[in-house]
Amino acid sequence: MTGREDTENGLSTTGDLVLDQALKQWLEYDKNPKTVSLVKDMMKEGAVEALQKCFSSRMEFGTAGLRAAMGPGISCMNDLTIIQTTQGFCRYLEKCFANLKERGVVIGYDARAHPASGGSSKRFASLAAAVFVSRGVPVQLFSDITPTPFVPFTVSHMGLCAGIMVTASHNPKQDNGYKVYWENGAQIVPPHDKGISKAIEENLEPWPESWKAEEALKSSLLRDPYQDIHKQYFTAIQKHCHHREINKSSEVKIVHTSVHGVGHAFVQSAFKAFDLHPPYAVEEQKDPDPEFPTVKYPNPEEGEGVLTLSFALAEREGATVVLANDPDADRLAIAEKQKSGQWRVFSGNELGALLGWWVFRCWKQQNSDPAAVKKVYMLASTVSSKILRAIALKEGFHFEETLTGFKWMGNRAKDHLDQGKTVLFAFEEAIGYMCSPSVLDKDGVSAAAISGEMISYLATKNTSLSQQLTAIYEEYGYHISKNSYFICHEQEVIRGLFERLRNYGDKKGSYPTECGGISITAVRDLTTGYDNNQPDNKAVLPTSSSSQMITFSFSNGGVATMRTSGTEPKIKYYTELCAAPGNSDVTKLQKELDDLVDAIIENFFQPQKNKLQPKPE
Repeated sequence: MTGREDTENGLSTTGDLVLDQALKQWLEYDKNPKTVSLVKDMMKEGAVEALQKCFSSRMEFGTAGLRAAMGPGISCMNDLTIIQTTQGFCRYLEKCFANLKERGVVIGYDARAHPASGGSSKRFASLAAAVFVSRGVPVQLFSDITPTPFVPFTVSHMGLCAGIMVTASHNPKQDNGYKVYWENGAQIVPPHDKGISKAIEENLEPWPESWKAEEALKSSLLRDPYQDIHKQYFTAIQKHCHHREINKSSEVKIVHTSVHGVGHAFVQSAFKAFDLHPPYAVEEQKDPDPEFPTVKYPNPEEGEGVLTLSFALAEREGATVVLANDPDADRLAIAEKQKSGQWRVFSGNELGALLGWWVFRCWKQQNSDPAAVKKVYMLASTVSSKILRAIALKEGFHFEETLTGFKWMGNRAKDHLDQGKTVLFAFEEAIGYMCSPSVLDKDGVSAAAISGEMISYLATKNTSLSQQLTAIYEEYGYHISKNSYFICHEQEVIRGLFERLRNYGDKKGSYPTECGGISITAVRDLTTGYDNNQPDNKAVLPTSSSSQMITFSFSNGGVATMRTSGTEPKIKYYTELCAAPGNSDVTKLQKELDDLVDAIIENFFQPQKNKLQPKPE
């Protein structure tokens, strides 16, 4: 379908009335010359498909806020959609907080930029600030890039109503995002997302002052918290430094990469706060660069590809450990050189075991009262390793599971803290760790310094991270996990796959009872709210019919969760074999897990029948 000239107003019509209306409204509202001319060019070229892609549906505002490509149109991140989103968020906050104009909000941003559409994190942050200032709301706007954890830290530290972080974390370079924190310092949970979403739809027309970012920057309502928060944050994390003398004299050499993101200066400062020797920085990746020129994906979870330059620097300097942050520095990956000369990249679950063990060990040394442990909590998401559960059972503290995502752990941690409990640690398998209650979200900066201290301490005992991990498994039981995913773009296929598991063997409402010869001892379905491990068959964790998630427990200590992704066309699986302490034939355990996973794939996923694409190697 091609465009048709409409001489009356100089616009070509696309032949799609709804699209024409959306374009007309866009050109009335948008004041960014770059996105305006991109839209006009597409109209001139009659690029109807491209226009439909940009204008068919507005980005959905969920609990994780927004995340999409930068570019023109309502389905992308750009000046106008940032203004519209912030107007809605501002209105929603006005409804929720009578004292919004006294307390205000904080806005931070990373270093992402998209020259073609004139969008950048810094630009989006200043437009968001202009919206709040126009309503008389005080804004703490960082004058420079910061790690994501600085925003929730600022909300808690300054008692603000909310926080916004403009970042797309480890997504590809063309993407950006808008992440929202509530007054408790944690990410928002339902029903706030729905309330904000509705308010955005009701405030689409830009307010006259919303475009005036330059003028807003001069407003007396605008403050720069950078120096103060920098100082306060690095003071706060020092509560978790327990071996300063060891740190000072440590001979351990550590390499750090910030993967072209914001982390470099902050991790250097964190090491300094712990009196650790500064880590060697990967020169080619230490400065922020929105092009991420040395990596295919700026995601340290992808493992070795992202760490190639780090390994090379480590070899040159004789370093044995590599730390890597993702571009907004809220996550942390670690690799260690093995005796064989090979590098081992630890999984998020393995690092969860190491950091959980370390944080508890440090706490225990400082708390001699045996009753104190009853007030201690650790959290993990339900798809993460159950290793903390095993440690908790033996040591006497509480372990609790939450739904996937740090928003749930942050809010749950806050509940416990408000009741006078101690929350020592929370983690998720996607290399996210909360080692300090001063940030109720994952924080790769404090985690880097705490890891640096743990590595230095272990070195005084001639113990590597790998050896310590084995010691943890020997003491508390081996926990071996295997996580992956299939790609599927067909919603119907995904729905059918999960519905088949709920009506297994064509029996309505009946789930599988075995897989690969291993009997299934419990089923929890967080889409429907069914859990046959509970006396009334009702799940304890919140349920959501909009996403698929089923967990099977097996008689051999295996646990498997299958779930859909909220942001990608994936069906993910997370499996773990939890062995009892003393059962330490790792090869046998690994084979047992591999066999179980193969059976789950064949019987539950049915990749051939459902035409699922495996995870690309």
